[in-house]
Amino acid sequence: MLDVVIVSVLDNKNIYYLSPNSINVLKGDYVIFEDDNGLLCGKVCKEKYLEDKKNLVLPLKKIIRIATDKDMSIVEKNNSISEKALEEAKRINSDLNLNMNFVDSYLNFDSSQLFLSFISDERVDFREFVKKMAQKFKMRIELRQIGVRDKAKRIGGLGPCGLFLCCNSFLTDFNSVSINMAKNQMLALNPSKINGICGRLLCCLGYENDVYSELKKSLPKVGLIMDTPEGMGKVVSIDVLNNTYSVDLGEKGIIKLLGEKRDEKNR
Repeated sequence: MLDVVIVSVLDNKNIYYLSPNSINVLKGDYVIFEDDNGLLCGKVCKEKYLEDKKNLVLPLKKIIRIATDKDMSIVEKNNSISEKALEEAKRINSDLNLNMNFVDSYLNFDSSQLFLSFISDERVDFREFVKKMAQKFKMRIELRQIGVRDKAKRIGGLGPCGLFLCCNSFLTDFNSVSINMAKNQMLALNPSKINGICGRLLCCLGYENDVYSELKKSLPKVGLIMDTPEGMGKVVSIDVLNNTYSVDLGEKGIIKLLGEKRDEKNR
């Protein structure tokens, strides 16, 4: 087990698991820490706690210090440069007629490297673009091509539930989501209902999938021919939450039966 502090950069767009390095930091503190690409400034979103080594990428990067007023002034200046860089990137992209949709930019704390995130449906030769940006800002430029889910995470918005997007508010990583999850929960396979604003399957389809899979074990499959107290019939529907299923007995009509008794933990 190791002491770990979780720090977010750019309002949870990038999450880092760091070593507190014997520094007492509290939730909400801004800290300076080391990264492969130089120094970064981030906000502590979870104070020191113990985490199993197998869940971490070792060695952990270290917190160097709690950010001072001077540090925060540098961050504010860097943010201003990042905003200008994003506008300049869009202008150069238009001039060079490149198919790049820029999403965001940020400058590391020591102003040695500028990062630009973009979306593109095709391979892009951006060598001339990088050359022009480097000449303009006199620093190393790194481009990162991201997907539509990453774009939604960075930009944010409201989901069909009316709440802020999960990916933008609390999710730190994207888990695999499949159409089988929607089928398992007996949802209508209508793209407008099961897709998020990113155009991909809703992340929340995975939240209850395991529960549905477990609860359905006490119910027969739809289409099964089975014997009931009223005679032979065909299962035509199931109600997972109420643990009931309906059987068509032909001329005798449709009856509703209770599924097998569930364990207390599954209720």
